[in-house]
Amino acid sequence: MTPFSFLTAGRIIFGRDTADQAVAAVTGFGKNVLLVRGGSVPWVDGFEVALGAAGAGVTTVFCRAEPDLPALEAALDAGRSAGAEVVVSVGGGAVIDMGKAVAALLPGNAPVLDHLEGVGAGKPLTAPPLPFVALPTTAGTGAEVTKNAVISVPEAGRKVSLRDDRMLPDVAIVDPALTDHAPRQVTLASGLDAVTQCIEPWLSTRANPMTDALCEAAIPAGLRALARLEQGEDQDARDAMAWCSLAGGLALANAGLGAVHGLAGVLGGRLGAPHGLICGRLLGPVLAANAARMATVPEAQMRFDMVRNWLGAAFQTDTADVFSGLGHILDTWQMPRLDGWVTSDTDLDAIAAEAAGASSMKANPCTLSPDELVRAMRQAM
Repeated sequence: MTPFSFLTAGRIIFGRDTADQAVAAVTGFGKNVLLVRGGSVPWVDGFEVALGAAGAGVTTVFCRAEPDLPALEAALDAGRSAGAEVVVSVGGGAVIDMGKAVAALLPGNAPVLDHLEGVGAGKPLTAPPLPFVALPTTAGTGAEVTKNAVISVPEAGRKVSLRDDRMLPDVAIVDPALTDHAPRQVTLASGLDAVTQCIEPWLSTRANPMTDALCEAAIPAGLRALARLEQGEDQDARDAMAWCSLAGGLALANAGLGAVHGLAGVLGGRLGAPHGLICGRLLGPVLAANAARMATVPEAQMRFDMVRNWLGAAFQTDTADVFSGLGHILDTWQMPRLDGWVTSDTDLDAIAAEAAGASSMKANPCTLSPDELVRAMRQAM
């Protein structure tokens, strides 16, 4: 067996109604709190009041979209002005990424670009991050247990990572109740990201016994939950989807991703489409391309066949054609195709060339050609 190590958050608290532990978790690290939040979950209003009642001084930063470089720099200014001792994020993956990046960069004094991959120098942090607590309100990215934050750099037209092993949150509180009644399109797009982030590590060249155990349980559970949530609100499905998202975050942190996310990082920066939607639309075409390339490798085909069976069972469709038919399933769910974000300036060949060098591509089960990557993107449109 190939040796492997396993990174995880300092402490993970999972379960319905566990968010009531958040005040004690945050104030245990310090009283000057920088709260990074979205704007759509009412629970966070009461949480902010409860922090104040516990003697904390709270400075609030709103993150209403995927974080970009200017917004990150503004949040850092707010955190420094407040003398923040601890950072807490309550929100979706974008909100958690923003908080994670702020906690990582506040103790240092180097320009942000010194630490960004791809468009910057990609240097490691010069000082340990501030304590960071994450409470996800969507089931998608698993950002509460990963060591990177995705930041958009508008002038470069790219999304890139700030990455350091020390960026793993000190406490991750995953309370599925915080995801209840999320809007349907948010639920489905986030859920597609969650299942993709379990499927890609399952097929990864860096898969290992720990990630296999997580993914083999989480993929069918997440797919079944996604199918139920497509039909309507379902508390048990919310719980299962939150578990799938958490498992995906742990798996990708330890086994990597693949071509879906390699393309999604570049497409998201160029098109501005929602990340989960991009992943969902690319999943079928990339699975089909990878499976065709790996057709003569028995171990790989066993894994692809298991994915086919999980998809077919959850979506009640023919397993033989489920990869090519996934786009039609998403059509029936009224999930948009990506052509709505494509303009006359969109150069798929250039996107494929750039995506080929993305870090996520390194764990893809095979090397897809530029033509295969372009074909996958066209099938998502």
